[in-house]
Amino acid sequence: MSPLPLGQLGWAAALLVASFFLGSIPFGYWIGCRLGIDLRTQGSGNIGATNAWRVLGARWGCWIFFLDFLKGALPAGVGLHLSTTPSVPIADALGSLAGLASILGHNFTPWLRGRGGKGIATSAGVLLVLVPWAFLVLVGIWGGLFLLCRIVSIASLGAALVFPISTGLLYPGRWVLLAFSLLASLLAILRHRSNIRRLFQGTEACFRRNGEKTCPAHDRNRRE
Repeated sequence: MSPLPLGQLGWAAALLVASFFLGSIPFGYWIGCRLGIDLRTQGSGNIGATNAWRVLGARWGCWIFFLDFLKGALPAGVGLHLSTTPSVPIADALGSLAGLASILGHNFTPWLRGRGGKGIATSAGVLLVLVPWAFLVLVGIWGGLFLLCRIVSIASLGAALVFPISTGLLYPGRWVLLAFSLLASLLAILRHRSNIRRLFQGTEACFRRNGEKTCPAHDRNRRE
């Protein structure tokens, strides 16, 4: 991998800092506050799109997902195109580092003393830019799991586990992208520790259809 030209090192460093602070913008918290609701004290206490959907409604949940998605897509896209060298590994590295910085900013936002979201929407934006074919696979995995159990954390954890596998198979030889997928997957799983505990306890929140009194996944657990 050829080194990044010296004149671009400053731009690369600035991109990482900007990516972190862009990712750190807590759109869910700010929008909730404008509506008179502190998401940290409602529902799961998370400021991300899933809890916003539950507490603020589908309209605001979709907007917050879209904004968090852009926080990941924009830095990763800029990183991919920052280098003027024809080196694929350098482009992969800059895009991956910028995307990872935005995810970390979302997860550990300094605006809320490090209490951020799970990073799934922001990670999705990064994935669409860096590994679009793997992104499509993960959308299918996420959607299938959600339709089966209607528990967002199960769908997100399933997609996180499949992410490195799909990246390795669809982007052979792109070791930087594989390393990024492993780090991003591990980070997503670690951020879902509380969800994993609730899943084992059978208390994880479930999206129910109109008229349903119980969650299909919870019913299966009780029967077992």
